[in-house]
Amino acid sequence: MWRDYHWDRTSKIQQSLIEIEGLRHLFNTLPQIPQIEENLRRLSLLKSAVYSARIEGFSDTETDLKQESRNLLALYRQLYGGKLPQKLTLSLIKKFHKQTLKHISAGGFWRQEPWAIFNQAGVAVDMTPPHFQLPQLMEEYIDFINHLIEPPLIKASVAQFVFEKIHPLPDGNGRVGRLISSFVLYNAGYAFKGQIPFEQYIERHREEYYQTFMPSKNITPFIEFFLEALLTQGKEILVNVVSPLQIPSQGGLIPRKNEVLQIIKDHPYSSFDFIKRRFPNISVITIHRDIADLIKRGKVEKLGSTRGAVYVAASPGPSV
Repeated sequence: MWRDYHWDRTSKIQQSLIEIEGLRHLFNTLPQIPQIEENLRRLSLLKSAVYSARIEGFSDTETDLKQESRNLLALYRQLYGGKLPQKLTLSLIKKFHKQTLKHISAGGFWRQEPWAIFNQAGVAVDMTPPHFQLPQLMEEYIDFINHLIEPPLIKASVAQFVFEKIHPLPDGNGRVGRLISSFVLYNAGYAFKGQIPFEQYIERHREEYYQTFMPSKNITPFIEFFLEALLTQGKEILVNVVSPLQIPSQGGLIPRKNEVLQIIKDHPYSSFDFIKRRFPNISVITIHRDIADLIKRGKVEKLGSTRGAVYVAASPGPSV
């Protein structure tokens, strides 16, 4: 089976490898600005979690989407905090799945029924291997990836593609597949300080993303897409890392307030407790002040009162 997978080093892939290597060098040689980097990293992880949870659209409710985002955010923080093992194993993959679905449904086991890969329109674009073959296939998959001799960027994209083609989980294969590629990149020194949310690129180009999984074992189109996603998002975020003065602002807001505003935009009807959980090292009083300032600036609206209050992004006023 594994010999059937193949890919070519196209000129586009070669050029992307060179550009991403240069991008990595820039990230690694920039002056250390811990507070700015932490703010950007937290915002990037939040975006990775939110967009990753959105891409497949498996959640039935807004509550589930919020929980998935929290679960994924926790996993990405473990990854970029160096708190995960350095070798890909079956137990680690099952851990990814179990924690992704924490407080939503059971996870951490292979699917027990036939399945297919569907595009955004709900049309099956590829059939997956029979479920009774999964235990053996996943053992072989781990061996294949761990012994694959390729540059880390290609290895990460191959690991994600093959995992999603096998589709070993009952759900969440895309989310876990992206965790696997992020894991490979991090352990090879391509973490980019945890500041590149390439899931955002996938969300913007979702149909193209699904097309790369059409019935074929040629991984070349997916590698090209994967590298373009990293490169595009990396260039966007680099501006934010180069200088604190270039951090995108919204009405002169400091980075933390920008992040509070982004959380409320991504999660309408957020409670204060929901927002506060994203800032474990910031006091309750400070977060209350941030939200109060956003309300005063007309960027956030408070609905309800006392502990039942929720927050939404304010609607833009009529143009004049």
